[in-house]
Amino acid sequence: MAGGGQTPLATFDQFRSRVLAGVQEPQLRRYAVILLAAGAGLLPLMAGSAQAALAKAVTDGADTLLMLMGSALVLLMTPGLAFFYGGFTRAKNVLNTMMMSFFLMGLIGVAWVVIGYSLSFGLGFKSPFIGGLEFMWLNGVGGPDGSAPLADGFNISASSFALFQGMFAIITPALISGAVVERINFKAWFWFSLLWSIFIYCPMCHMVWGGGYIGPFGEIGAIDFAGGTVVHIAAGVAALVSAAIVGPRTNFPESKRPPHNVPFILLGAGLLWFGWFGFNGASYFAAKGAGLSFLTTTASASAAMLAWCLIEWFKDGKPTAVGAATGAVAGLVGITPAAGFVYMPQALLIGAATSAACFIAVQVKSSIKLDDSLDAFMVHGIGGTVGAILTGALAVPALVPADYFPKSAEILAAGGNAAMCIAQLKAVLITYGFVGLGTAIILWVVGAVVGLRVTPEDEERGLDFVAHGEEAYDPMTY
Repeated sequence: MAGGGQTPLATFDQFRSRVLAGVQEPQLRRYAVILLAAGAGLLPLMAGSAQAALAKAVTDGADTLLMLMGSALVLLMTPGLAFFYGGFTRAKNVLNTMMMSFFLMGLIGVAWVVIGYSLSFGLGFKSPFIGGLEFMWLNGVGGPDGSAPLADGFNISASSFALFQGMFAIITPALISGAVVERINFKAWFWFSLLWSIFIYCPMCHMVWGGGYIGPFGEIGAIDFAGGTVVHIAAGVAALVSAAIVGPRTNFPESKRPPHNVPFILLGAGLLWFGWFGFNGASYFAAKGAGLSFLTTTASASAAMLAWCLIEWFKDGKPTAVGAATGAVAGLVGITPAAGFVYMPQALLIGAATSAACFIAVQVKSSIKLDDSLDAFMVHGIGGTVGAILTGALAVPALVPADYFPKSAEILAAGGNAAMCIAQLKAVLITYGFVGLGTAIILWVVGAVVGLRVTPEDEERGLDFVAHGEEAYDPMTY
């Protein structure tokens, strides 16, 4: 061989001589030679398999699989929300209430593919407030076969990321519906949801997660692990404004009735809790470390449910099923911005604190007679706000690496959690202002064109029949 090295045959012959030196029986020697030859032939294959395994260790698709499974879980949250909200309403409005969520899987699902993703995560406009148009129709996302990585340092495919984010875009306007059920015109809901998604949700998504003004690459440097500002505060504020502009139900609050189907509420809460493992857990973007965000998510929900039930027990003498479901959802909302930035003690504290804050908010709402019908602002707006601020107060610096959160890590290093709280508060205030004003403008435009409310007669008849020509139950049971 070049350089004076031994040939593979000479090396094998030398090894064979050493091994067989102590074997005297001719038959055994023949068997040993056969085994050694077979082993020598298999070694290159074994080495090739080992090299292939090592080469695949970093890009074996586990992270992309996490995103795909997370997408399925988050999509399931929308039917879960439909059951959760549907259980609270009167029997004659349950289908309409559920459709206000379920229908968005079609409407916003299409809008996200056509333009939503591009406005949220594109860079064409070179703006800190909105994305671009280069990814319309998801053109070029993930390369020719969809497998290209999202960016350097991420093993997830760009196509799986687009799918995952689309599920968030669907459920966010669905959350708003809880404030205006039982009286909004379904045609108005169609146009409001579409316009709100494009002109409010997409800019919020870009500002926080798309490298824009609010997030860890922007001027504010706020952190939002899975949607405290983008989803919950935005939906909560929009719900508050919508309830104020659309107005209360006819004869409210005298017409208030208990939920028509508490099992629906429990089913919906259970589906939401299950889906939230995708909502928060898959937002880690790496399968190996996602266990942390899965654990903090369920720990917060458990603490919040327990806190709500204990408050009810102390205040009213008994815990309720509706309270248990609402408390769990409040805890899931509160941990959303913090899920990957805290450990278990902080997660338990966030869950309990958010639950208590939302419980108080619901009591206050009752006293001021605001017809936020299903407490959308009281749970998602208040819960998201408390969670966002507590994220700043309790974030663990080691879990906010500078590689992925440069501005946020800089804030924590320079001023600690107090400085991070200020950044979070700025993000909250910007969200309240932008979403509140934008929602009001959209409602006024939609109201002027198609009208926001059904007639009092249609409201009395029930929106299941009026809007959809269907009945969930025998009308005689209303």
